[in-house]
Amino acid sequence: MSETPSDRIQIDRRGLMLVLSSPSGAGKTTISKALLQDDDNLSMSVSATTRKPRPGEVEGKDYFFMEPVDFNLLINRDELLEHAKVFGNYYGTPSAPVNEALADGKDILFDIDWQGTQQLAQKAGDDLVSIFVLPPSTSALEKRLKARAQDSDEVVAQRMSKAAEEISHWAEYDYVVVNDDMDQCIAEVKAILKAERVRRFRRPGLLNFVKSLTEGY
Repeated sequence: MSETPSDRIQIDRRGLMLVLSSPSGAGKTTISKALLQDDDNLSMSVSATTRKPRPGEVEGKDYFFMEPVDFNLLINRDELLEHAKVFGNYYGTPSAPVNEALADGKDILFDIDWQGTQQLAQKAGDDLVSIFVLPPSTSALEKRLKARAQDSDEVVAQRMSKAAEEISHWAEYDYVVVNDDMDQCIAEVKAILKAERVRRFRRPGLLNFVKSLTEGY
């Protein structure tokens, strides 16, 4: 007789930070959406930003919208896991909601570049699991960018020029997957997440569970 999920022994664990990075067009956004759709224990990190809300964006869901002076206070108080200035606006990840989620055994997904990952690694320690997504070839990457029909040829060229620099940081990541087949790539990322969740050091509840076994309970 097979066990249902509710029948399985539940052992307390600490959540983790799952980072996905890739050059633009390599598929990390599609992978992120697939993970979030299939996993109730995984949620997307919500960044703070000094830019104004766009139509349809919701405070606390899409971003935490802040005035520059308030954002700078977070920086000065060391209350951001990572931050950067992009096109004149600041973006960053407040540490408080992330730490609260991790303590509750919830996992947080980050869609950030190598620079953000480097900053995060300095603060996150063992909580961080980083994955870099590579395209199967530069020609395939360029084809995907053009197929999105979101950018002009000039912008595509700029993204391709930037891709080489981004790819050069692949060795800084815990895992590297090649997105030559989207379904297979998603399956590999899910397998990584599943394995990382049961790492011994993430499961403080193991101590009491093993103690109960040795004492005959």
